[in-house]
Amino acid sequence: MKKIRIHYFQHVAHEGLGSIIEWISFSGHSLTSTRFFESTRLPEISDIDWLIVMGGPMSVHDEEQFPWLVKEKEFIRQTVDAGKTVLGICLGSQLVSVALGARVYKNKEREIGWFDIELTPFAQSGNLFFDMGKRLKVFHWHGDTFDLPEKAIHLASSEGCKNQAYIYKDKVLALQFHLEPTWELLLEMIEGGREELLSGKYVQTEEELLKNKQLIESNREVLFTLLNRLAEQK
Repeated sequence: MKKIRIHYFQHVAHEGLGSIIEWISFSGHSLTSTRFFESTRLPEISDIDWLIVMGGPMSVHDEEQFPWLVKEKEFIRQTVDAGKTVLGICLGSQLVSVALGARVYKNKEREIGWFDIELTPFAQSGNLFFDMGKRLKVFHWHGDTFDLPEKAIHLASSEGCKNQAYIYKDKVLALQFHLEPTWELLLEMIEGGREELLSGKYVQTEEELLKNKQLIESNREVLFTLLNRLAEQK
């Protein structure tokens, strides 16, 4: 596999790369970062092959509170236009969607916990999710959702949220859910967002979040498969 220059955007300390760092290390790829809670310095687009945009509790519209969101969205659009591979996770998927001209807004339900997603027929037969079956139980932590950008292909939905994933021009993958949590990252996410664990149809308790730790490994396997397949996309 070709060695990839990966840059990632991190928005809060408790939503890092998780098991993605394992895949990068195992594959021998290089890694740089912009951690917006520490610095807003952006790389040269010519210096990266991939951009990974992580999650966070803020909204894509919170530009007054987080002015760097403006440049971040502009950079994402420029990275897509340059033909780079882009992976957006949770808030990252919403930022990618806005950068591609789609609408991001409050979902009817908040989703926090381990819930099924259902793969679309295209996803089941396509390059990324084939041989994964029709349903996957993955980790969610979001209150917003996105419309599909023009020319994006819908990949997954859940009971609580119609648009869970899409692919755009074969190289831009948006995932509303999380596959990357390690046990340590899961604990950090709970500690950082405990005040959001309020009663809701699709909001699990802290105990429920933790008792499904066996799903961490299966999610990691799905993630690594997706990353390997994304790396093979031309």
